[in-house]
Amino acid sequence: QLVESGGGLVQPGGSLRLACAISGQTLDYYAIGWFRQAPGKEREFVATIGCIGASTIDADSVKGRFTITRDNAKNTLYLQMNSLEPEATAVYYCAAGGFTTTPYEYIYWGQGPQVTVSS
Repeated sequence: QLVESGGGLVQPGGSLRLACAISGQTLDYYAIGWFRQAPGKEREFVATIGCIGASTIDADSVKGRFTITRDNAKNTLYLQMNSLEPEATAVYYCAAGGFTTTPYEYIYWGQGPQVTVSS
């Protein structure tokens, strides 16, 4: 089970940190990623991190502003989001699966917190 937290309302230029707590089974051998979906749009890849945290892939739209990390000892994934823009408004999902940018390669999904960037 994947349970996200940390969403909310933030002003443009602000920061938020999302967390994804993993329970029920070990996902140490899975990559874990973040995706987002805005109203009327398809689910979009944000970032993913390999099973030991040594490798990451970031979407071009978030490079230099978002950072994905994982703490396997705490069974938790994080997404630090800085310099947020209104275009980042979406429901954010964490997911576990392959080390890829394709959502169909991910097996387990969280419910997704809403992130709203607005003044």
